[in-house]
Amino acid sequence: MNRAVLVMAALLAIALPLSLLAGRVWIDPATTPNAALILGELRLPRAVLAIVVGAGLGAAGAAMQGYLRNPLADPGLFGIAPGAALGAVTALFFGFTASAWLLPLFALVGAGGAMALLAVIAGRTGGIALFTLAGLMVASLAGALTALAISMAPNAFAMSEIVLWLNGALTDRSWREVWLAGPMVLLGIVFLMRAGAGLDALTLGEPVARSLGVDTNRLLWLLILGVGLTIGAGVAVAGIIGFVGLIVPHLVRPLTDRRPSQLIVPSALAGALLVLVADSVVRILPLVTELRLGIALSLLGAPFFLWLLLRMRKGLA
Repeated sequence: MNRAVLVMAALLAIALPLSLLAGRVWIDPATTPNAALILGELRLPRAVLAIVVGAGLGAAGAAMQGYLRNPLADPGLFGIAPGAALGAVTALFFGFTASAWLLPLFALVGAGGAMALLAVIAGRTGGIALFTLAGLMVASLAGALTALAISMAPNAFAMSEIVLWLNGALTDRSWREVWLAGPMVLLGIVFLMRAGAGLDALTLGEPVARSLGVDTNRLLWLLILGVGLTIGAGVAVAGIIGFVGLIVPHLVRPLTDRRPSQLIVPSALAGALLVLVADSVVRILPLVTELRLGIALSLLGAPFFLWLLLRMRKGLA
């Protein structure tokens, strides 16, 4: 078994029970009143949801870095998460939240649409520069439409809901959100794993990959489905949580043989670990109101992104 999988699984097994006890009020199962109810109905679903969302973000980030052969690739940076957020915001704006399935469906459509738009604009033959510019365009367009929805929100409640989704959090989530996101994220990771062999071949260049029998169109659609499901489901239940897909592949890559196919599952586990630990930390911080998880991970991810840029610049010098 991949060494990175063993390491991340072991760390996750340690972090999960600790996260159930952590919070403004630390839980002692032996002495805390109603401890079983608090753990089973409040903290456990939140912890499981953190694992689900983080796993999807980590796997999607690893797959995109392998596909683009770019260590700076991230679903958020290339418009996937903003597209999913726009889908969710559309549902909130028009009040399509009576059914528990409508908001996730809109987010999935937004994420898949953003990835498909990238494929149409840039494609594999467009090169990394064109793909990056196309991603920035998609992200900017989704951001502009989201800002328009906020400015034209029909009421204060809709505006508040939209802002909360954009900041990203796992507060007040229940088993319903786990059952909504879990199957979709799992299916998305399966699609990304099926793309692993093609991603390995693609590291040798597209002409070589084609000569080895890789169907690049099929590979692209596996990524569209995989990234759309994992990111769309995560945004649908937690809002935008950035930089996870950028950070975790770099953390686990030294523990693998650096093939993209061997990085997807370890990155999923590392993403689950990062989001779980970050969510535990924001619950512990002695603030008046709980820090939003998306803000906390952005504060962590932005310096990490800068460090990557400086390291790449140094390597090119």
